[in-house]
Amino acid sequence: MEATISDNQSKAPEPRAPGQPEVAWPSAGRAWWAMAALFAAAVLAYTDRQVLSLLVDPIRHDLGIGDTQMGLLQGLAFAAIYSLAGLPLGRLADMASRRWIIIVGVLIWSVATFLSGYAQSFGALFAARVCVGIGEAALTPAATAMIADYFPPQRRGAAIGFFNMGMALGAGGAIAIGGALLQAANAGRFAGVPGLAGVAPWRAVLLTLGLPGLAVMALLLVTKDPPRRGRVPTGGRILPLRDVLSLFAKRRATLLPLYLGLALISVADFAVLSWTPALLSRRFALSPGEIGVALGAITLFTGTVGTFGGGLFSDRLARRGGARARLTLAVGTSAVCVVGAGLAAVDSAAAILVLAAVVLFAGTVSASVGITSVQDLVTSDMRGLAAAIVSFGNILIGLGVGAMLTAALTDHLFHDPLAVGGSLALVVTPAAVLAAFGFWRAAAAVPR
Repeated sequence: MEATISDNQSKAPEPRAPGQPEVAWPSAGRAWWAMAALFAAAVLAYTDRQVLSLLVDPIRHDLGIGDTQMGLLQGLAFAAIYSLAGLPLGRLADMASRRWIIIVGVLIWSVATFLSGYAQSFGALFAARVCVGIGEAALTPAATAMIADYFPPQRRGAAIGFFNMGMALGAGGAIAIGGALLQAANAGRFAGVPGLAGVAPWRAVLLTLGLPGLAVMALLLVTKDPPRRGRVPTGGRILPLRDVLSLFAKRRATLLPLYLGLALISVADFAVLSWTPALLSRRFALSPGEIGVALGAITLFTGTVGTFGGGLFSDRLARRGGARARLTLAVGTSAVCVVGAGLAAVDSAAAILVLAAVVLFAGTVSASVGITSVQDLVTSDMRGLAAAIVSFGNILIGLGVGAMLTAALTDHLFHDPLAVGGSLALVVTPAAVLAAFGFWRAAAAVPR
């Protein structure tokens, strides 16, 4: 395995600053052990993030709040702080121990999830969700930067895809795990458990999900932060933010269109995820259970196979043609998302599910490849911040435009709730075209 890595590295070595000695890559066993710990953190993060969607009605009933307040708990309380806190935490990941940043992040979001189970008011639960967002904002920038220093470019796509697959499993697992815990609590199986006896079932779910963070922290404590590769020589000093921003400016021809492509492909993804259920229920009268089973299976498949499989295939392309060849895959897969235009015309639920699956799969591959390409194109002094900018754009632009613009078009252009398919087509199609253009411009700007 080590010989293979060395051979691949010699074909397309990691860019280094002038005069910087080459550092040996960590062993494959050590690298994949770290991946296992980061994967576990990703699964837990997305489980704690998404589980609230399963507890909407019990929380509303107990706390006496409405749908708008629940929307704030699931959206603004998490998304706004997650995207904003990610930028300084990304910078911190470029300056301090990335492993300890993740450990502290796991501690914060796990304690916040646990305390959510004791919240007696909307304000208390809102504050807890804000803390969940802060803790989870520490994970992706630091983890992505660590992965880039564990794996050479020709193997980086599969590794980052594996990490992203943990997020997809966590998002899908939140329903399965949360549902099982909720069912057990409703059946009285926690009656003899200290701290859980006598509490409302939704509280028992949150209290229970706050505990696995201890195991994840234990895994991370025996994981090493790899040496940073490709740093600008500074005599042992941390590179000032002014100089980091200068490095971004020098790479703007590739990074700006790449960030644009990532944000726009997330617009298509969020639009489809947010409004396909409404399209299926309004036009074909599918029940929430039927929609949940079908879309849940699609989301789980696209999220796992798309991230890891796309990463593996992009690694094959990178071994042959470097970062430019990897980006050509993102160009092609994002262009495939234009099939979303068909959502305005198809006349069966099965056809809508097929189109949604194609858009989500192609978008997932594009996002995974784009995130890996960002790490290919920056030095270790800017990797954490570079990853945080991806998250910032994906949440604010992807979630904001994808979900909200679709609703606005349905209300103010079509004036018809049944026309949500047309709204989806008007959002997804241009987003896919512009994303493909952004990835193409980024690929064209990569030096041969």
